[in-house]
Amino acid sequence: MSVRLAFLVDSALCIGCATCGMACKNQYHQEEGVVWRQIYPLSEEIYPHRDRAFYSLACNHCDNPVCLTGCPARAFEQRADGIVVHKPESCIGCRNCVRACPFGAPVYNPAARKVGKCSLCHERIDESLPPACVLGCPTGALRLVDLNTFDASTTVAAPPGFPGREDIGPSTRFKPPRQPVLVRRTA
Repeated sequence: MSVRLAFLVDSALCIGCATCGMACKNQYHQEEGVVWRQIYPLSEEIYPHRDRAFYSLACNHCDNPVCLTGCPARAFEQRADGIVVHKPESCIGCRNCVRACPFGAPVYNPAARKVGKCSLCHERIDESLPPACVLGCPTGALRLVDLNTFDASTTVAAPPGFPGREDIGPSTRFKPPRQPVLVRRTA
């Protein structure tokens, strides 16, 4: 049976600490201002409660990645497990992938004059280790799952505030934040 790896973001567990983003930065030693994983607080329009809720986002490793099809230098490849890998040695810095990706995953590095993005720590996965961001998450809000065996019944592919792009098939799955329990006092 084939494997289809994906991130699972559990918004009910995410506390917005940004440890996942720092773990990524420490793994890849990115230049200042170059960020491959970011924490997005949900706005009041999406989550109208006093509690805070967050999405931890990076590359979605899409089924039909527009970064790959739009790259004239063939600096991207998609592995059999679904991971979309960027090959910096082939990148010419044209930024076609940056313009094509509706999720903002490829990021231009002005110091290197090339683009980079999350490659799901494929080197770590090849050594049977979890991605740095998953390992760094202190609450378990970020996990790596196999979409072919994962029970996705409590998850969504395009939660409110996230672009729904079924045509390119982002693999990231989300557990939406829980609605707070309202407690009323009776006199």
